[in-house]
Amino acid sequence: MFYNKKCPESRASTEKHFLQNVYNFCRLCRSFALLLYKGKLIFKYIPVPESIKPMFRICFRSLFAFFVVLLLSNVPAIAAPDGKALFMSNCASCHNPLKESTGPALQNIDKTFPSKEWGYKWIRNSAALIAAGDKTAVDIYNKYNKTAMTAFPSLSDEEIDAILAYVNEYKAPVTATADAGKSGGGQPATDSNGWLYTVITLSLLMLVIILWRANQGLKRAANDKDDVPNEKEIPLYRSKLVIAVTAILIFILSGYWLVNGAVNEGRQQNYQPLQPLYYSHKVHAGINQINCLYCHAGAEKSRQAMIPSSNVCMNCHKQIKEYTGAEEHPLKTAEGKTINGTEQIQLLYKYAGWDPVKKDYNRDAKGNILATPIQWVKIHNLPDHVYFNHAQHVKVGQVQCQQCHGNIEEMDEVYQFSPLSMGWCINCHRQTQVQFTSNNYYSIFTKYHEELKSGKRTGVTEAEVGGMECQKCHY
Repeated sequence: MFYNKKCPESRASTEKHFLQNVYNFCRLCRSFALLLYKGKLIFKYIPVPESIKPMFRICFRSLFAFFVVLLLSNVPAIAAPDGKALFMSNCASCHNPLKESTGPALQNIDKTFPSKEWGYKWIRNSAALIAAGDKTAVDIYNKYNKTAMTAFPSLSDEEIDAILAYVNEYKAPVTATADAGKSGGGQPATDSNGWLYTVITLSLLMLVIILWRANQGLKRAANDKDDVPNEKEIPLYRSKLVIAVTAILIFILSGYWLVNGAVNEGRQQNYQPLQPLYYSHKVHAGINQINCLYCHAGAEKSRQAMIPSSNVCMNCHKQIKEYTGAEEHPLKTAEGKTINGTEQIQLLYKYAGWDPVKKDYNRDAKGNILATPIQWVKIHNLPDHVYFNHAQHVKVGQVQCQQCHGNIEEMDEVYQFSPLSMGWCINCHRQTQVQFTSNNYYSIFTKYHEELKSGKRTGVTEAEVGGMECQKCHY
């Protein structure tokens, strides 16, 4: 509020005016709610016969009361901190509710605190308690190899209580077993009416044939009654028209099959080999939203996208020892075989040489880690005479991974989505507009920059900057 500080009367007048406005606003809201409740506001804009107005008013009052109760009942839920979200964003990287990880298991951890206030201080700044010589804090610090706990000074008491309440109530997810499926405990199979539609279609087709033959028989009988000669029926397999059409169709289809087979020679679209380790892109890139460049860091910097070593996997799987999403997202192969995610993590440990019990790598006498490279089977293969650079497309052209690899974040097992043929690449260069503005790579094309500024063109395709030249991919 603005008023003259040197004039008390001005300040009092301004405050009185403000309070009067607040009072008028509250009266307006009350009147509006009352009109809604009585139904008068609705009747003003919606013509309703007098005979049904009482029933309409009762229905609307009930609906209005329901929404008010629903709103009031959700106020505490909206206002209360979300313990699960706070745990996942602040604590999950180092803690598990049920078992030890980098730090202790958090379920019922608040019962080990000397006091509730001590717990607040520990979570907000554990280093301060350790530096002050607090015995409980020092003991915890020494027990976990003097690993410093991240400070969370921004968490309020209510948010800390919400986190502790979430971990105390947390229950391990129940994983579906093969025996449960056999005993009928699994999800019931979805009923399909496809067989019914097939039977109805075949029945109608047979009915059409029967009616057609009956019509022909009646026609012949009518001709015999009227002494009209009937034409001799020629079997279909001896009809010249049928023979000619069949021969032409066979010739066309055979030619198409031969040409298409020759064109697709060496292509591997939909190729999906069996890998030595079951890795689900849907779980990692889709559900957990891990950026593609975290594993394939070379995609922005070099020709090759890079296949990550097991060390990259171990950055997360030192803490994540089992797959807990089997109920929400069971892992299955393309053949429908169920995969045990926890067993695949243990197999990763064997490749990486990691001992989950000691929480350290297995080493030989010289201290070298006893790891074995994972022999991944390459999926996307280009001919040897073709040059392709990931950095040129991902960094310079700003092409998304999905444009070539499909919806990779929805694939459990990766397959080759695109044909990767020469025609497919050429069409992409013709249609795709490059990231031309604010890109120093294309600064030499002054003519195109001037045309973009003047509005003569809306974009520049790769074909217009040399993307159709043979030397781009074959040199």
